[in-house]
Amino acid sequence: MKRIAFLVSVIAIAAGALYYGERTKAEAPVTPAPIMRVLSSAQREATRVPMGMTRLSDDQEIEAGNRMAAAYETRRSVHLDSEDAAMERYVQEVGRNLAANAHRRLPYQFHYVPEMGFVNAFALPGGHIFIGKGLIAMMTSEDQLAGVLGHEIEHIDHYHCAERLQVEAQARKIPLGELAMLPIELFQMGYTKEQELEADREGIRLASRVGYSAVADAELFATVDKRYRERQIGARTPQGEMSQVAFATLTEYFRSHPPAAERIAQIEHVAADERLPVRQERKLRVSVAQ
Repeated sequence: MKRIAFLVSVIAIAAGALYYGERTKAEAPVTPAPIMRVLSSAQREATRVPMGMTRLSDDQEIEAGNRMAAAYETRRSVHLDSEDAAMERYVQEVGRNLAANAHRRLPYQFHYVPEMGFVNAFALPGGHIFIGKGLIAMMTSEDQLAGVLGHEIEHIDHYHCAERLQVEAQARKIPLGELAMLPIELFQMGYTKEQELEADREGIRLASRVGYSAVADAELFATVDKRYRERQIGARTPQGEMSQVAFATLTEYFRSHPPAAERIAQIEHVAADERLPVRQERKLRVSVAQ
């Protein structure tokens, strides 16, 4: 009942704002776009967490994420050479700048997966974010890197990771102290279509606040989609044939994310509607060793 009352209040306020703006003919009138974003956000908050489930505290979420990240790093046990170490420092630098502007004040940590076959990025509850060498190899600018990291930050910032952690723990009857037992693949497989699109929207807003071009990832999505389609029909790209491992990873990426065309259209719409700056993109300061 409280959630319904909250939604009714929001709708009443929105309607009043529109009426007032129309009556007063203000120079900067209230437009429906920001109000619809408030309504959409309120509706998500009212329905996203299953009834009877109490949200984890930040400390519980952070502890579970730390344990899962440590287990994942131990399982990979990959040694970083000097070039990979330089890329990880670069990823961490860009990530920290973005995280400083996130809404949730969490101990965000950024990790580089030095495998060309890993064409993906994912986030864990509490602040850990991983990005693969294969995905960065397709990027042409730091703005694209910031867009992807911003997308993953928003999966954490908007509780997508925490909610999956909690739902899976309840479904598997796992106590809070053993949440790290959940398989890491649960967080690599993507989220609902709405959550992915929400992370795209909020990610470009975050990147824009830090000084990056709001539409950088539109070009990246087009590149990734093109590479996938070329490999799907057996074509050969100028960079050489993509490995079967990379192709399998990319296939999973497209299965777990909305179509590239839909994501590109949304980015362009949000950037235009909110007048987010389309800046000249910065070149990658660290190159991927092929």
